[in-house]
Amino acid sequence: MISSKRYVEEDSQGALRVGPLGVSLDSVVIAFQQGHSAETIQQLYPALSLEEVYGAIAYYLANRDEVHQYLARQEQLWDQVRQRAAQNPSPVVQRLRALNKVPGSAAP
Repeated sequence: MISSKRYVEEDSQGALRVGPLGVSLDSVVIAFQQGHSAETIQQLYPALSLEEVYGAIAYYLANRDEVHQYLARQEQLWDQVRQRAAQNPSPVVQRLRALNKVPGSAAP
């Protein structure tokens, strides 16, 4: 009997990952939606084999509605992270902002 490979796995936080180093499915799908070939995507993410890229694309095409819902949820999560970061900037960000306000200092 032939066993089938699974190219997309869910990590402990619920993110969908591809390959042993856990490249996000988001990255592969977005590159594919932008019109990149599997070969180009593999060059963009050299941690993935060409087989893994094709496997991720096949997973996306077979589960398009679910993946679109997943991507929408991921975007909401990133929006929340960005909002929290803007509301509570780290000490490093606060220092950089303060330096940027100093008269005569060059803006980055």
